[in-house]
Amino acid sequence: MRIEMGYLEDLRERGREANPFFGLMGIEVVSFGGGEATLAMEVRTDMLNGAGWLQGGVYAALADEAMALALFTLLDGEETIATISETTSYFSGICEGRIFSTGKVARRGRQVAFTEGRVMAKSADGPVLSKTTASFSIIRRG
Repeated sequence: MRIEMGYLEDLRERGREANPFFGLMGIEVVSFGGGEATLAMEVRTDMLNGAGWLQGGVYAALADEAMALALFTLLDGEETIATISETTSYFSGICEGRIFSTGKVARRGRQVAFTEGRVMAKSADGPVLSKTTASFSIIRRG
């Protein structure tokens, strides 16, 4: 994932319009800073699978974005990131309503960072629907 310098300022100023994927999915930026981030979105019928549940990739994508945003708050202007690996465990399905995702940096090294993400129903403190862990490569530009 490549995020240009000024992305955080752009998010503060323009919200989801600063990230094309946020616009596509209807993701709202709730908060970010200090190695943590919270995002929210409404479950839409076009996001459901054939069984009528939110498609699992949406959980993973929302958690990925929250974790990446959390990590980005700890980078300097000469660093960018790329996902190395990601694992999601699913606990409960949802077919309507508002979901939230929190991301936090568990450990940041010089070249690799480890993050944790959760997707919850109804609020950032609501029932946990899925948990994701990911590792990111920290890449020095130039």
